[in-house]
Amino acid sequence: MREVFQQELREVQDRLVELSGLVAISIEKATRAFNDSDVMLAEEVIADDDKIDGLTVALDELAIMILARQQPVARDLRIVVSALRISASLERMGDMSTHIAQLARYRFPDKVVPKSLRGTFAEMGRLDVEIAQKLTELLRSQDVQLAETIRNDDDEIDALHLSVFDKVLGETWKGQAADTVDATLASRYHERFADHAVSIAKKVLYLATGDWDPDAPSA
Repeated sequence: MREVFQQELREVQDRLVELSGLVAISIEKATRAFNDSDVMLAEEVIADDDKIDGLTVALDELAIMILARQQPVARDLRIVVSALRISASLERMGDMSTHIAQLARYRFPDKVVPKSLRGTFAEMGRLDVEIAQKLTELLRSQDVQLAETIRNDDDEIDALHLSVFDKVLGETWKGQAADTVDATLASRYHERFADHAVSIAKKVLYLATGDWDPDAPSA
């Protein structure tokens, strides 16, 4: 029975890695669709979100089945419960990618944001893609150093997020009302994507070391 239980725990980890990998693909496509005004790519991201949602449900059902049948305790219980919370954050990260892609679709054939902000959003997208890739590797390896680099990347995104608000609220801003709304929403989606990744990294760090970081954001 113990061997079966350990196999089930490994399957939970494998499914988290698979789900995270799909989220990484989703944000990479979404940022390209956003920056390049690629409506076909945006449609792919929106359609593929159903697969992320389906895998999340299947993973949660597996975790609940383990709780019911195996009645884990101590660290094993923390692993299963953490998997439920991590899968929820990954699903929300997929939603953030979808929202970014939806903005690209709504504004096609125009760019979503004015030229003065495109460099900022290109950098935010690049960082989100890197974070998603690092998160997938963190879930695979539980390399605690990756958790710290994810947090550092999130700090950079937070700074860029604030710079967007400074821009659209500044006296020199020439954008229309729709430009202001789009820029604000897009910046928030990028920022929340990274916040969810930090929340996951915090949970993995706790499982790996037993240390809980109360200062890391929770999703």
